[in-house]
Amino acid sequence: MSEEELPSYTRSQLALRNGQDKPEIWVAYLGRIYDVTKSRLWRDGKHYEHWAGQDLTDELKDAPHTEKVFDKFTVIGRLVN
Repeated sequence: MSEEELPSYTRSQLALRNGQDKPEIWVAYLGRIYDVTKSRLWRDGKHYEHWAGQDLTDELKDAPHTEKVFDKFTVIGRLVN
């Protein structure tokens, strides 16, 4: 599936995938939405001081890892405003 064919989600829809309101745990980075549900590091929708259901683009600069961390997760959608 190409990037253009991915479903689009709003910030409000992303916010519901926080591990609390719905069983999915999603995060966004650079306009892509990643499913991190199966990651033990995102259990209950929390990863250190970060919360799922959010766009983490601005927060990555403070992380001890690079954007390569997203390579292990599936892109399931695009974040739209």
